[in-house]
Amino acid sequence: MTALGFKPKTFSSVVRCSIQLSYAAVLGVQIYGLFLSGKKKIEIMTVELWSLGKQDKKELAEAIELYIKRLSFYTKFKFETIDNAKINTQQGKEQILDKESELILSKLNDKDILITLDEKGKSVDSIEFSKKLNQWMNQSSTRIVFLIGGSYGISAKVHERAIFKMALSALTFPHQLVRLIFTEQLYRAFSILNNEKYHHA
Repeated sequence: MTALGFKPKTFSSVVRCSIQLSYAAVLGVQIYGLFLSGKKKIEIMTVELWSLGKQDKKELAEAIELYIKRLSFYTKFKFETIDNAKINTQQGKEQILDKESELILSKLNDKDILITLDEKGKSVDSIEFSKKLNQWMNQSSTRIVFLIGGSYGISAKVHERAIFKMALSALTFPHQLVRLIFTEQLYRAFSILNNEKYHHA
């Protein structure tokens, strides 16, 4: 007996029976796919690091990429460079900051959680950062954006949009080095949340 409830008499009937079963299976998958497509799309939390200006040191870029790959085990992570090359650098500081803030704010959605990285922000250690990261990820949002400012920092308009202003250090670092330090600290925070040995290695 076959799954359809009858015994085929010839080899050809066996073939026809197999084909019918295959068609039925394909049809079932298609119907199930249509059923799923009718459901509300599930939004996946992502963590992004935005930075103004280009990367210029290959060695640092390779190190940053190493931590980006490691972060993929924990979350959907994206690094994005915001191109500010078209902003006239002959303008005054406030005008440049205003233009950069327009670029930044235009890319944000209402649901995004924004954290600005600024040397005048609140200092946190790695444990506290991991706790805050966990808190932000538990909030009703689909994207957490960490922002590194340009040569003149971050405008007051953008800081007002942020829910937290965080300092990596009181020292001043080149922007690409800040990207490396932050991606390493983000990876460290996830390793802490997952009780892994990296933080104590």
